[in-house]
Amino acid sequence: MKTLLKNGLLVDPRNRVQARLNLLLEGGRVAAVTKAEPAADRVIDAAGMVVVPGFLDIHMHEDFIGADGRLEDDDKKAIFKCMLRMGVTTVLGGECGINRYDPARYLDIVDRDGAAVNVALLAGHAFIREACGHADKYTPASPEERAAMARMLEKELDAGCFGVSYGLRYTPGIDAAELRETARVCVPRHKFIAAHVRDDAAAIFSAGREFLDAARELGLPAQFSHIGSMAGFGQMEEFLAFIAEYRMNGLDVSCDCYPYYAFSTSIGAATYDEGWMERYHCGYDVIEICEGKYRGQRCTKEIFEEERREHPEHLTVCYVMKEADVDRALQDPNVMLGSDGIMNNGQGHPRAAGSFPRLFAEFVRRGKLSLYEAVKMCTAMPADRMGLPRKGSLQAGADADIVIFNPAAVTDRATFAEPTLPPEGIACVLINGEIALRQGEIINGRLGKAVRKL
Repeated sequence: MKTLLKNGLLVDPRNRVQARLNLLLEGGRVAAVTKAEPAADRVIDAAGMVVVPGFLDIHMHEDFIGADGRLEDDDKKAIFKCMLRMGVTTVLGGECGINRYDPARYLDIVDRDGAAVNVALLAGHAFIREACGHADKYTPASPEERAAMARMLEKELDAGCFGVSYGLRYTPGIDAAELRETARVCVPRHKFIAAHVRDDAAAIFSAGREFLDAARELGLPAQFSHIGSMAGFGQMEEFLAFIAEYRMNGLDVSCDCYPYYAFSTSIGAATYDEGWMERYHCGYDVIEICEGKYRGQRCTKEIFEEERREHPEHLTVCYVMKEADVDRALQDPNVMLGSDGIMNNGQGHPRAAGSFPRLFAEFVRRGKLSLYEAVKMCTAMPADRMGLPRKGSLQAGADADIVIFNPAAVTDRATFAEPTLPPEGIACVLINGEIALRQGEIINGRLGKAVRKL
């Protein structure tokens, strides 16, 4: 079947193109890019719209696998469906050291059943650590445990995971030996490492150095996770220069960031261990509870202590980041968009359903970014980091993952009170050349496949 997309403004930063061109799709690929209107079985008129490669989310947290061995599929709970509604066609999950399920088996389930988007994974260090029997996140692993972790990580990488992710903040017991011995498995496999580093705010420089020095010593590409929530407390300008210095001295390091000024994590995370209020210069009331009987309420000392004790798994939103710092990060040429989206039973941070349209509504239309630069941050940059030459572009031969949206109308609607509200202004999303979403309605939520790096 041939599909013609015509009359749209094609924006393809990998090929340095912003022009009115038509796309002919066939067999799940872009068959031709042309000014002509070749015959096709289906024609999609994109007049007044922008036609871009499907967005890639370089940093998100994948859906749960249920007791029935299947992906979460509820429209109001499944994060992959939130991703599709905002124009994302490929995601990289398994971030911050966390996997929802054994990653190799997860990819097999995606291939068996399909998913709302294409799914790639990192192997999460914390997940593997626990699988090897070390449940205490505050203590270092033994040499035997480190060796067992390395063996298990090798299997996950050989099954197609793109690299290893770390949540150094969430697993304080990890030491230099554990970091290097587990990261080293990426070297012969040409994979990369990503990290939520050990500390933030004033301590971000020492925390960044720990991770980046390990990457440099091993010769590994490094992805610095959600820089806005790590250096967004008055350190951003200096920290971007810190990252640039590493790049200028040979380290392949890039960063991701989401376009919000509050972060999200579980109430039981080490982020909220003793000293967190001093670190952020705040009180308990900066925390909003996302789940349970206190959902939508700001914390008091009593609520904070009860939730930490009774429901450490409950998600929170913490309103402490500086707007100017986040804006500065998103304007840096080495920073790409990553939602850090996470959903627990449909509750969480609106970034899971709003990050990509929000970038165009709040940054492009307000003049903080050009359309071209914003598209680049969502397409070519993450695709290049992941080493996916057929994604992130619309050249002939590329995968036919495509988003068509109205640049004057696209906007996020998800809020902290209603975090899964879908965006407006996205006219059509195609995955592998088939229509996945039209005018906000999911037409086919099973077009996505597992994406493996072998």
